[in-house]
Amino acid sequence: MSIRRITAAPGAVGPVGPYSQAVVANGFVFTSGQIPAGPGGLDDQPESFSDQVRQAIRNLESILTEAGSGLEHVVKVNTYLTSADQLEEYNRVYDEYFGPHRPARTSVCVSLWGVSLEIECVAVVPGADHG
Repeated sequence: MSIRRITAAPGAVGPVGPYSQAVVANGFVFTSGQIPAGPGGLDDQPESFSDQVRQAIRNLESILTEAGSGLEHVVKVNTYLTSADQLEEYNRVYDEYFGPHRPARTSVCVSLWGVSLEIECVAVVPGADHG
């Protein structure tokens, strides 16, 4: 089994701790949770919630691209929101990116540190041996 760790994908905010942005194993990409921070870190977040969702998904997209995958190959998404009131707007933006692919998804409300949401996913790497 080969394992590749992605620690600094171009275009995605770097990890804020001792972990990989993603791990590629047996043809699957497992991402760490992505927040709505831009290249400047936590101080570089869009103001509107919908733009924060877009930024978090763009961060995921950068990491998936570095791993040889993409949003169209996502099979599972876990979403962490800070309020149930965010779900309708989240769904609207989420559909812009994942609408036709419809990966499996779990969404929960939690308390987060300085961000309004976090998104992680599992994707396949096209053409890879999936174990």
